[in-house]
Amino acid sequence: MNNTRFATAIHIMTLLAKSPDEWLSSDWIAGSININPVMVRKEIGILREAGLVESRKGKDGGCQLSRSAQAIFLSEIFSAVKTAELLGRKNQQPNPKCNIGKDINQRLNSLFNETDHIVSQFLGMKSLADFSAQFT
Repeated sequence: MNNTRFATAIHIMTLLAKSPDEWLSSDWIAGSININPVMVRKEIGILREAGLVESRKGKDGGCQLSRSAQAIFLSEIFSAVKTAELLGRKNQQPNPKCNIGKDINQRLNSLFNETDHIVSQFLGMKSLADFSAQFT
């Protein structure tokens, strides 16, 4: 995942964890991340679909965590926003006559799956509350 989606999602979730009783607007969140509110709304939509946040529209609208920060793990956030292989893409059409080329993508699949599992396992040991406790 060579983009900022995970960092943006963690930033959003940390802000929500620090204000558990408030409905934070996408404009306010965008100000903290210093990005366009449209991008924040897109990520909030993905986090909502994953069951991590709830939102409401209107003058008093905004979003908040769907459950306590202690009950949300960083692996859930990672899974919600992961859109690409962690280590990148496989080779599109390696030479099938080459001893390496004919099996490289199969071997890369194994490596990518193992790496994703290790990352998810590591992030699964850290709650959003643990992460957000670093901030005052």
